[in-house]
Amino acid sequence: MQILKFGGSSVANGNNILKAVSITAQASLRDKTIMVSSAIAGCTDKLIQTATLASLKDPNYKGLAKELEESHIAIINGIIPADFRGIPMVKCKALFTELRGILEGICLLGELTNSSLDLVMSFGELLSTTIISAKFNSQGINNVWTDSRSLVKTFLHNSSNLVDTQATYMNIKNYLASNGTRLYIVPGFIASDATGKTTTLGRGGSDYTASLFAAAINARVLEIWTDVDGMMTADPRLVPEASTIEHISYKEALELSHFGAKVVYPPTIQPAIKKGIPIMVRNTFNPDGPYTVIENSPPDSRDKIRGISGSTQIALISLEGSGMVGIPGYSARFFTSLATAQINIVLITQASSLHTMCVAIEEKVADKAGKAVDAEFAYEISLGKVNPVVVEKGFSIISLVGDDMKNQSGTGGKMFTALGDAGINIRAIAQGSSERNISVIVGTKDYPNSIKLIHDRFFGNGKIDKVYLYVAGYGTVGKELVKLINERKPTILSQDNLELVLAGLCTSSKMILSKKGITTSQAMNIRETGTDGDVNMFIRQILSELPGKAVFADCTASGSVASLYRELLDNNISVVTCNKIAPSASLHTWNTLKSISAKKGVCLLYETTAGAALPVVETIAKLIQSGEKITEVQAILSGTLNYLYSEYNGKESFATLVKKAKESGYTEPDPSVDLSGADVLRKCTILARECGFPLEQEQIESEPAVPANILDGNTDGLTERLEQEEKAIMSIFKESLSKGENMRYIARITPHGCSVKPLSIPPENPLYHVCGTNNSITIITHNYPNGITITGAGAGARVTAGGVLNDILKASL
Repeated sequence: MQILKFGGSSVANGNNILKAVSITAQASLRDKTIMVSSAIAGCTDKLIQTATLASLKDPNYKGLAKELEESHIAIINGIIPADFRGIPMVKCKALFTELRGILEGICLLGELTNSSLDLVMSFGELLSTTIISAKFNSQGINNVWTDSRSLVKTFLHNSSNLVDTQATYMNIKNYLASNGTRLYIVPGFIASDATGKTTTLGRGGSDYTASLFAAAINARVLEIWTDVDGMMTADPRLVPEASTIEHISYKEALELSHFGAKVVYPPTIQPAIKKGIPIMVRNTFNPDGPYTVIENSPPDSRDKIRGISGSTQIALISLEGSGMVGIPGYSARFFTSLATAQINIVLITQASSLHTMCVAIEEKVADKAGKAVDAEFAYEISLGKVNPVVVEKGFSIISLVGDDMKNQSGTGGKMFTALGDAGINIRAIAQGSSERNISVIVGTKDYPNSIKLIHDRFFGNGKIDKVYLYVAGYGTVGKELVKLINERKPTILSQDNLELVLAGLCTSSKMILSKKGITTSQAMNIRETGTDGDVNMFIRQILSELPGKAVFADCTASGSVASLYRELLDNNISVVTCNKIAPSASLHTWNTLKSISAKKGVCLLYETTAGAALPVVETIAKLIQSGEKITEVQAILSGTLNYLYSEYNGKESFATLVKKAKESGYTEPDPSVDLSGADVLRKCTILARECGFPLEQEQIESEPAVPANILDGNTDGLTERLEQEEKAIMSIFKESLSKGENMRYIARITPHGCSVKPLSIPPENPLYHVCGTNNSITIITHNYPNGITITGAGAGARVTAGGVLNDILKASL
C-alpha cells in the first residue's frame, strides 16, 4: 500500500486539484492508495482570522466566512461536471452552515479557546477532501472518504496535543482491514481526543497524518507532493543552479530540515522514519521531473556533501566572564534559564577555555532570552564575575550537510575559503557531534551571497567561474563594451574558463538589473524599459542582491560615480574604470582606494585611463616590479590633439581641422576641453604616480594646445577665435618645420618635474613619427636608455571598450 500526501499549494485551486487527482488516479492503478490532503492554500490562515474576529465581536468575520464558502463553491463549479455537483455542493454548504454556527457561538462568548480554534481550523481539510472525493466519483473512480478524526487519537500534554500512536495505529489497521477499497481520501492535520472532541496536529500536520498512516500499515512508500522538485542542494530562489538531491538518508534530511530546508518538517515524518519507510518528495506541477528519495541507506554517491540549508532572522546570545572558568554548573544554569523561558536553541558554540558561551536563537525571542539569562546570573553580574549577556541581532545560519563528512578532509576548509575569498566574515562556527554538518553564522546581509558561494564551491562544475558585471554609463564607450561582451561570450567562456554575466547597466536616470544577463538589444532599450534610478540607487540594488563574485565597470566621466568606488571596494566588488577622475584625484583619496583594494583582495584596474587600450600602466608596473628605475617618460596621450597636430599643414585652417575632428567623433562635444590639455594633465598625473612620483595635478606644469586666449569665452565663439589666431598658430608650426621637426603635444615625466605642453620634436625622437589619432609612450630606464616605446590607437570608443573588457577579465580571474 502507498500513501500520497498533497500540500496546500498542490490543492490551492481547481486546476491544481485536477493535477493532484490525476497523479493519485494513476498511482492507484499500481497499488492500493491512501490520499492525504491539506486544506486549499491560505484557507487555514483565513479560518484562524475569521475565528479571531468573531471572538472580538467584529462582524467582519461573516464576510470572511462568506468569501471562503464562495471560493470552495467556485472550485466545485469549476472542476466537477454539473451532473455530479449536487452531493458535494450540499455537503459543502452543510459544512459552512455548521462553521457559521460555531463562529456565532464564539462571537456570543467573546472567547476563542484552543478547542474552539481546533474545531474551526478542521473545516479546511474537511472541505478540500470532500471536493477531491467528489471529483474522483465524477470520473467513475471508486473511493472512500475517511474521517481521520475517528482514527487519529490525541491526548493533552503541557497544553499540546500529542498523538496516542498505539491507539491510532490500531484504529487505522482495523479500519483498513474492514474495507476492501483501493482508494481512500483522508483529511490531514485533524484528529480527535478520547472524548471525540476535534483536535489538530500543529505545524506540518498533514505530513504527520500521512506519516502515521504509513507507519500503521508499514506502507511500501510515503510520497509527499509539493511545489518543488524534491529536496534541493540549496534554496533555488537564492541559487538558480541548485539541483535535486536524488537520494538522501533520513538523518541528512532531518539535518537539512532543521537548518531551514522547508520541504519536510522533521517531527512529522518521524513515524515513517522509525519504520524505515522510504519517503519520496515530488513535484505536483512536474510529476515526471526529478524527485528525492529519503531512505535509511541511500546508494553511495561520488558527492558526499548532500546539500546546503540556512535560516535567517537569527540572534546570538553570548555569556562570558572570568568567573565561569573551572566552575561547574554555569552551562546548566545558562541552558535551563532559556528552557524555562521556552526559548528554543538553534545552535550552540563554546570556547574551549570555558570563558564564553554563545547560542543562536530566533531573533523574535532574543530580547526575552537576554532578560532570562541576565536574571539567572544577576548575582554573578553584580560581583563582576560574569558580564551582562550580549544580544546581537541580524544574523543567519548556513549549514553544510553530508553523512560521511567526518571522513572527508578539507570540507570545512573549502567552506571557510569560499567565504573568506569573498571577504565575508564568519561570526561563529559549530559542528555537530555526529560530524554530519558544519554550520557557520554570518551577517544576514551576506547570507544570499554566502549560500551561492558555498554551493558553487561544492556543487559547481569546477571549471567555469561565474562573474557578475555591473556597468555604469551607456555612452559611446558603454555601448561598445556591451556589444563586445555579447559578441565575445563564447570566446570568454572557452578560453578563460569564465562566464561573464552582464547583470546590471545604468545611465544617469535609468537602470536594468538581471542575474540572467542583459543582451545588447535590452541595453539599447534602456531608456524605454529601464527602471527609474540614478547610480546611487543602482549601487544600493547591487549591494542588496549581490549574487556572487562581482566587477563594477565605470564607463562615465562622472565625479559622482568615481566617489562610489570606496563603497564598492569595501563590499568586495572589484572596480574597473576608464574614468580619470579618481586616479588623478588627490593623492590621499587615490592611495586610500588602492589600500582598500589591497586589504579586501579585490581589483582596482584603470589601464584605459592613460592610454586607451595600450598596456601602459601594466608595463610601468612590471618594470618597477622587476627593479627598473624610471628616469623619464615622454608621451603623446591625446589621440585628438595628435590628430590635429599631425594633420595640420596650413592648407586648411586649424579651426577647420577642429571642426572635422569633432564631426569624426574625435573630440569632446566641447572641443575646448581637448584643446585645454586638461585631459592630458590628468593622464600625466596618473602615469607620474605609477612611475613612483607622488604628484598632485597642481605640481605639473601645464600649457594648452593652442594660445590661451582662444579658450577664453564661450564654446559658440571657439571657431571664430581659432580663425582669428590662425596666423599665430601657423607661425608656431612653421618654425618647427623649418628646423626639420614636428609639433606634438607632449607629456613629460621625470623625477625632477613633469609637464604637459606643445613641443617641437626632432626626427630621432620616437614620438616624431606618430600620426593620426595614435598614442605613443616612450619609457626610459637605467637598463633601457633608448626607451621602450608603446604605440597604438589612442582614440575611439571601440578601442577603449576593448581595454576596459581586458581589465574586467583580469579582475574576474
